[in-house]
Amino acid sequence: MPVQCTIKPGEYRDSVALMEISRQVSQYPGVSDSAVVMATRANQAILREAGLLTPEIERADANDLVVVVQAESADAVRRALEAAEGYLARQAKPTETGMSFRPRTIRGAVGTFPGANMALISVAGRYAALEAWEALRCGLHVLLFSDNVSIEEEVALKRYAVERGLLMMGADCGTAIINGVALGFANAVPRGPIGIAAASGTGLQEVSTLLAKMGLGISQAIGTGGRDLKELVGGITMLEGVGALESDPETRVLVLISKPPAPAVARCVLERVSAVGKPTVVCFLGGDPAPIASAGAIPARTLQEAAHLAAATVGGSLAGDVITRERADLEALAAELKGRLWLGQRFLRGLYSGGTLASEALVIWQDLGIDVLSNVALEPRRTLRDATRSEGHSAIDLGDDEFTVGRPHPMIDHSLRIRRLHQEAADPEVAVVVLDLVLGYGAHPSPAGELGPAVREARAHAHDAGRELIVIASVTGTEEDPQVLSRQVQKLEVSGAIVVSCNAAAAWLAGRIVA
Repeated sequence: MPVQCTIKPGEYRDSVALMEISRQVSQYPGVSDSAVVMATRANQAILREAGLLTPEIERADANDLVVVVQAESADAVRRALEAAEGYLARQAKPTETGMSFRPRTIRGAVGTFPGANMALISVAGRYAALEAWEALRCGLHVLLFSDNVSIEEEVALKRYAVERGLLMMGADCGTAIINGVALGFANAVPRGPIGIAAASGTGLQEVSTLLAKMGLGISQAIGTGGRDLKELVGGITMLEGVGALESDPETRVLVLISKPPAPAVARCVLERVSAVGKPTVVCFLGGDPAPIASAGAIPARTLQEAAHLAAATVGGSLAGDVITRERADLEALAAELKGRLWLGQRFLRGLYSGGTLASEALVIWQDLGIDVLSNVALEPRRTLRDATRSEGHSAIDLGDDEFTVGRPHPMIDHSLRIRRLHQEAADPEVAVVVLDLVLGYGAHPSPAGELGPAVREARAHAHDAGRELIVIASVTGTEEDPQVLSRQVQKLEVSGAIVVSCNAAAAWLAGRIVA
């Protein structure tokens, strides 16, 4: 089929806006595949795998907008490209807002809404730090949702905020719940006695929703940004978060969540934790539990353990008993599923929208003795050479920075994950594909509605080739979320996916099938 493209040099567009245009173009008569993206290296690699990379796109710059179409005929390609031009032109026109005055700057917004005390910033990475500085100088707490901010700029922003008694969450802070208000990709969870400080948006979501399923609520949930516990940053926001939760009268138990921090930062955080007069659960995913216990805190190896240990601290079920019973049931299911596989099917592939959910799975697979490669590997020797191509056992965080420049986050847009699902399903050695679905405010209105048909189609293609493709999924969310947890589970199960209680359970089940 013919493939043609249009390049628009230096024309930046918001990634969500490009997603909408791409969907419209893909539905045009005769189109078999299309993409409307910025020409970043990661997007070029994805287009190469899809057979859409032309020499013109290969020469394009990361700041160039690319429209590429594959269709049944040259005429269909031409019509689709013309339609894309029309969509882009209409999108560029200003729209009526219905407001008599719409502030164009943070300072103008503060003047219009003098009672506001927090700014949520989500702009292109090259502008994000500038807007964060403006917000802090206006005396606002900041949740900086944007990524692709330099780590040096992040440190400077956080130090400035601390000096002025302000909370600087981010950069790349996807989730927080402040005074019961969900920010970013947070979920609808009840108020309660457990306070969370997390260097992970999806980790915060997983723990808070697991607690909600146990009937427990959140007092405050503070996101720090994914790099906060790196050595150069020093855990500035995590330390501020611990102090805020310690002094909060509604918080009875603290939960700290992160991938393993830099050793010096871990010591600093645990020293601060040792002085907290409230029970504290610390989940440094896969990290050494001994220093945590020595600090007087409760170590948790996974997000699932962190939630159950926090629940036990306020009078819930014993964490170990609950998880042990669940794994006994999963062991029996794994044996049954393993019997469906054909000779040669031996690999698992994880396709994640949540980086910390991917990391939790890697911890579990490591405990099971399975060597899994990843673009967010826990050890450098297990780093995947090319994140656009799986090899052996692999787990991909599709929300990593390399995939989100010029492309919406995979919690919003599932098109890239659907491409990868079909790619993995075509590999005759693949036995199991693991998916996470993350619900909440700001996420896709029905992720299972997007992924379900793709799961059904991928399994059908494998079946036609004489194989059984096992798809295991978990859903992070609650019944009160806009997407409604039970509806998403039902849609996945109808597609043929096996849905389990949480991300850790999905990883454990997949691991037992291929181990």
